[in-house]
Amino acid sequence: MKRPRITLSPRQVLDDIALCLVFFTRLPLPVFDFRGRSLAAAIWAAPIAGLVVGLIGAIVFATAERFGLAIGPSAALALVATVLTTGCLHEDGLSDVADGFGGGKSRGRKLEIMRDSRIGAYGAMALALSLLIRWSTLSELTDPTQALFALVAAHTASRGVLGAFMHLLPPARSDGLSADAGTVSLEMAIAGAVLGAIPLLLLGAGGAIAALILLGLLFAAFHALCLNQINGQTGDTVGALQQLSEIAVLLVASVALS
Repeated sequence: MKRPRITLSPRQVLDDIALCLVFFTRLPLPVFDFRGRSLAAAIWAAPIAGLVVGLIGAIVFATAERFGLAIGPSAALALVATVLTTGCLHEDGLSDVADGFGGGKSRGRKLEIMRDSRIGAYGAMALALSLLIRWSTLSELTDPTQALFALVAAHTASRGVLGAFMHLLPPARSDGLSADAGTVSLEMAIAGAVLGAIPLLLLGAGGAIAALILLGLLFAAFHALCLNQINGQTGDTVGALQQLSEIAVLLVASVALS
């Protein structure tokens, strides 16, 4: 039996893009009426929110370089811009997962730590390493065009995998952000993955293939880790996956574009 195709009206497409921009960024957007549309149904548009974040980072990089700053400071300012744009949404998830998985002895304790707003040693180290690796990869690029390609590819692809992750893993809690988001359908998961993968072509054919392989291996490893640690996924693990995927693409970009 063939699975029915899901079609979206132009209004639904715009609503889904707006919903993802509202959720994944802190941009000063107007108030929208989403008419009960869930994040799970709109998750295919997450890469578009990533595109906006990447473009903002690239504009700041190019502006800083235009005013005579070296590549290192320009890369740092680009990172600041992307973090401010997202409100540290995914960084928060990464630090919570590092603290929970690193410090908890049982599934319940891991989930309890992840819900705690305080940051521990594991979380602080994860954030420091994430920023260091992202900055160092961007610092390897030689001009604003390369930074544009790297940032757009990294921010779109890293959000393209989120729907598939939410589709394949059940929520680890009965409440919380992931449970409230709803169930991601296979069609929406595939649509988001494809949309997120397209900008990888900015890295060249070889770079795109390398990035896809690395993202696939990372996805499989993190999927297995979350099953082992908490038997599912939470909003924090979704954020951590975005951070790890962004780092993976930036690592490839630093080789493919430099």
